[in-house]
This record gives sequence, C-alpha cells and structure tokens, in this order.
Amino acid sequence: MSQESTQQQPKSKKIKVLIVAAEPSSTHYAEKILEAWKKKEVTVEAFGIGSQQMEAQGFECIGRSEELAVMGIQEVLGSFKKIYQVFYRLINEANKRKPDIVLLLDYPDFNLRLAKKLKQKGFKIAYYISPSVWAWRTSRVNIIKKYIDKLFVLFPFEVAFYKKYGVDAEFVGHPLLDDLRSELFDKKYINDLRTRYGVLPSDKVLGLMPGSRKFEIEHHLNIQLQTAQLVKENVANLKVMLFIAPNLDIEYIKNQMQKIKIPLIFVKKDPFEMVSMADFVLCASGTATLTVGLLEKPMVIMYVMKKLTVFLGRFIIKMPRFFGLVNIISNKQISKEFFQDAATPEALSQEIVRILKDSSLYAEEVQELHKMKASLSAQEVYSSTANERVAESILGLIS
Repeated sequence: MSQESTQQQPKSKKIKVLIVAAEPSSTHYAEKILEAWKKKEVTVEAFGIGSQQMEAQGFECIGRSEELAVMGIQEVLGSFKKIYQVFYRLINEANKRKPDIVLLLDYPDFNLRLAKKLKQKGFKIAYYISPSVWAWRTSRVNIIKKYIDKLFVLFPFEVAFYKKYGVDAEFVGHPLLDDLRSELFDKKYINDLRTRYGVLPSDKVLGLMPGSRKFEIEHHLNIQLQTAQLVKENVANLKVMLFIAPNLDIEYIKNQMQKIKIPLIFVKKDPFEMVSMADFVLCASGTATLTVGLLEKPMVIMYVMKKLTVFLGRFIIKMPRFFGLVNIISNKQISKEFFQDAATPEALSQEIVRILKDSSLYAEEVQELHKMKASLSAQEVYSSTANERVAESILGLIS
C-alpha cells in the first residue's frame, strides 16, 4: 500500500445552523441554500422554522413557516400565543444545540427580536433579505448594527446605505434575477403556455395575484374577483387567470371565493411562468410585485389589512411614500397603488381598463419596468446564484 493511500482523507466540513424562514419566498431561498451546501458535500445539521420542501433537504422543523405567516398588528395579536411559543422554542433549542451560526431570513419584526435574544447569548447571527429600513422605519438600522454580524442584501444601493451606519452588508444580488429565464420573454413560448389554458393569441390576459398568506387571500381575493368582472365588461377578448401561490391549495382558494359571473382560469405553477402569461396583473403588494416587474408586465398594486392594524400602525410608524416594491426601488410611482379603503373594485378596474385601452400608457409602464430591472442587473457577472453566494459566505463566517 502506498504512503499516499494510507494518508487520512480530509473530513468533509460539518456545520450546525439554526434557520428561521417564515414566509414562502424565504423558505424557497433557504431550501436553495441547503441544496448549495449539499452540493459542496457539507454535512449540515439544520433546524428551526421552515417548510416541507426544506425538510426534503434534511432540515428539521421545530416549527412550521405557516405558524408565523401573519402580518399586521391585529393579525399578530390574534396569533400572539402561537408566535410567543415558537419564539421561545427557538431560543431553548439554540441553547441546547449550540448552532455555529443563526441564519434569519426576512420577517423582521420577529427575527430582529430573536436576533437580540440570541446575540446576547453569544451566537453568531447572519441575516438574509434585509428589512427595507432605507424605505421606512430607519431606526431599526441601529438594531441591525448591534445584533447582526453579517447582512446579505439584495439591492446594490443597500450596501452604501448600511455602510453609513457601520453595518457589515454584503451585496449578493436578488435571487429572483437568477430565475429570470430568456424564454419567459419569447412570444412563441408564452403563447404555447397560454394555449394550454385555452387562451388565444388575440386574447388579453388579466392575472390576479391576491397573495401567498391566508389572511391576504381573505382580504384580497374577492376584491380582485369583483374587479375582474368589471374589467371584463369593458375590455374585449379578456381572459382572467387566478395565479395561486405554491404554498396554497386550490381547494382552499375555491372555498374562499364568492360567486362570480365570469369564467376563471386557475393556475398553480412556477410564479415566473404564471406571470409570463399575463398582459396585465392585479397584484397584492409584496415580493410578487417584483416578479411582475422583472417580467415587465404592467400592474396595479393593492393591499388591504384589518382596520385596527392600519389605525394603530399610523401611530407607531411613519407610512412610506410607496409600498409597492417596484415603486420603492425606482423611488417613483411606476405602477399605481391602492391601499386599504382606496382598493375598491370600481377604482381598481378603472385604472386597469385605462391602461389596457391606451397602448401608449401601456408601453410607457413597460419601459419604466425595464429600467427598474436594469438598475438591479447592474452588478457583477457571477458564476453562482445569489443563494449559493449566501451559502458560501456563511461557510466563511464559521470557518
């Protein structure tokens, strides 16, 4: 036996990580990070809050993402006991298992409080998908500086913003850009997709995106359906598609629907493929607006919450100039926003019809969305995805 063959082979890297991914987009990104570590043959003991898809990567759920997928003061109060239990379950598990690092994704009201508790106990904290403190609640940057060891940001301008406050922020690019395939802009590919749902090339498609959280469905779905009925009365050859988030069940959606008078096409598949089939989208505010914007589809943005949430929120926080992500990034209104009582079927349909019937307005919004996308793409050309870059950087933090 040769000397070379008797030498001990290096052991594969082993890490222990607590992950908190409480929302559909976050669980998707966390799943990709787990995949990246597996490709690198890193042995990972990962536990925390996540999804079934993360479990398929070997993740141990000590709490489901669905338990935390609430938003707004009144909604959180209604789920406070459950959220409180999950919060302290995570702290207890961290104390017991001693992770090498804690990875928190988005969900700032919960995760920044958790970061404080865990940092005080000596754990290293990384945060992916930073809070939009540059848009609103800027005071939270001081919490980030104090309790977050490494911040992974999605937008180029965020690095300079956080640098002013002494925060270690690394730009990794937006993970949605990694999913933006060229065929999603190809007319033949899009028409082939649409044909499967009985849509002709001459038809116009209005896509409805009421949200990915159950409380969003309760607040938005029927407003959007009523809006679609009004639009169909004014736009010829209109087909209406209801885009269903990957984490939601079609039967649940149907059970939430009031009776409607128009044919409705239910679609549940890859979000980019769904949106590519639309000519126009009525979209609940959130990450979905960026998906729509990256595909350069004109949209109207809406959001409705419980009245108590909005009433109390006005006293606690200063409302931002815009709430739609494409508008926040551009620092101007590209797509019109309708919040709370303003989001009526009459007002929403009027704006949709106005743009669909005016080709110059439609083209202008497409052009502005293209500029917005270009501003996000103005970054280095990487051989890896954003999620892979986060996975690699975390390994560096604990080496």
